[in-house]
Amino acid sequence: MKGRAISYSADEMAWLEANRTLVISDYHRAFVDAFGRTDVALVNLHSLRKRKGWKVGRAPGRYVGRLRKYTAAEMAWLEENRALPIADYHRRFCEAFDRTDVTAGALHGLRKRHKFRTGRTGQFEQGHVSPNKGRPCPEGVSGRHPNARRTQFKKGQAAPNAHDIGDERVRSDGYVEIMVAERNPYTGAPRRYVFKHRVLWEQANGPLPSGMVLKCLSDNKENCDPANWEAVERGLLPILNGRRTPRRLAFEDAADELKPLVLAQAKLRHQAGKARRRLSA
Repeated sequence: MKGRAISYSADEMAWLEANRTLVISDYHRAFVDAFGRTDVALVNLHSLRKRKGWKVGRAPGRYVGRLRKYTAAEMAWLEENRALPIADYHRRFCEAFDRTDVTAGALHGLRKRHKFRTGRTGQFEQGHVSPNKGRPCPEGVSGRHPNARRTQFKKGQAAPNAHDIGDERVRSDGYVEIMVAERNPYTGAPRRYVFKHRVLWEQANGPLPSGMVLKCLSDNKENCDPANWEAVERGLLPILNGRRTPRRLAFEDAADELKPLVLAQAKLRHQAGKARRRLSA
């Protein structure tokens, strides 16, 4: 059921179109104050704007606050002084035009919308000298405060997370790592953690051949005795893990007395596969 039709005079329509960018609550209140139309509800003016196709300049469904208007003189001042830092920009604009309804954020957004370039990149230019260079740290600032000094490194003190050569740790997957004097290829550090079982195995058997990996022969990966590890081809690992033959028993799931048999069968299958590939090539 449609409501009663509301008519507007020519002066009212002209006012409504001229002030269409107001937020709807301000739009309705100002219209009622201007023309004394107590019979017009807020929703009536909202519908009128939509029927007339009057654009308010705001994205639909997005709250952007009340639209602020600037005179030609204000816009000229804002463009001319665009290079000022935002705090000075806002303060001097408010002083020049007595605008208490404008925030620094509003002027910052206006500069961006109108592409008023400030000439600043937001980066320190090459050769920039810090304003603190050569100045002593005053009392009460970080570095001089007693609470700050209490947690600072002392001369000759080692970092609490520093590790010496020979330190060990156990990874979450059960492998043991040991700190050695070897350059870290990723960070450039003079030492790094490596697998302990590989270090001991290579000490007993020489460097691990290319394409080979060390396979733990028991369920205890923390046992780094070279006798507990065997060098196998990397292509053997999927077979031992049961990935290529899911119906077969995986090495890790086999009992200790069956592990040598599972390993031997995996080696045979791996060699047979390599032979078939050579014949078909």
